[in-house]
Amino acid sequence: MAQAPIISFKDVNKIYNNGTVGLKDISFDIPRGQFLVVVGLSGAGKSTLLRTINRMHEITSGEITIEEESINDYKGQSLRLLRRKIGMIFQGFNLINRSSVERNVLSGRVSYYPTWKTICGLFTKADREMAVRSLQRVNLADKLYTRADELSGGQQQRVAIARTLMQDPKIILADEPVASLDPLTTATVMDTLQRLNREDGITVIVNLHSVALARKYADRIIGLRAGQLVYDQPIESVTEDDLTKIYAEGAEA
Repeated sequence: MAQAPIISFKDVNKIYNNGTVGLKDISFDIPRGQFLVVVGLSGAGKSTLLRTINRMHEITSGEITIEEESINDYKGQSLRLLRRKIGMIFQGFNLINRSSVERNVLSGRVSYYPTWKTICGLFTKADREMAVRSLQRVNLADKLYTRADELSGGQQQRVAIARTLMQDPKIILADEPVASLDPLTTATVMDTLQRLNREDGITVIVNLHSVALARKYADRIIGLRAGQLVYDQPIESVTEDDLTKIYAEGAEA
């Protein structure tokens, strides 16, 4: 019997208050442990799609389930527990620039502590050791006490990944994580995400503009256009012409 998908979208729609359609009739499943890449032009709905998974964006109608449980009505403690198991990586890194790498990575544990303890930096020895291990996973353990703003862009993004690992996530969402990075640094960050997917079985969902990167790293590629799912294929069935068409037709619309 096939394993149930870790994430399911069922007739999901998102309409913003100004009437803009963010998502339209989205239905698809994401198997546990998949490396899924979402492609499409800016404004196609890629970021909206990702942010509905951790409820940063509310949907207008339909249903999203994670591990066979609807998340539509989660709030309070249930929403905090949901977000604990879903790591989010942003294009802009979202680090505290004047704080050390260690402190930034430890912030990935905040959902496990009362607010006053995190403000005072009262993390346990076990969590500080976990921070070192997380940095080792992204090859940055030697930067433990370095200020975040002294790092390169690629190093900052890997610190953000290490911070996400502190949540012990089942899912990682990465919203254009390499858009501001040079090609060599891009490869390092994408290799890191792929390694965590392969070694830890973490389900990874990445928004990308680059067709070449999508084809190199994805197990499966989906394409969005104007909030609609217009393409969905396993990587072995993906062709360059398919992906070019997604962007070309979107540009004409």
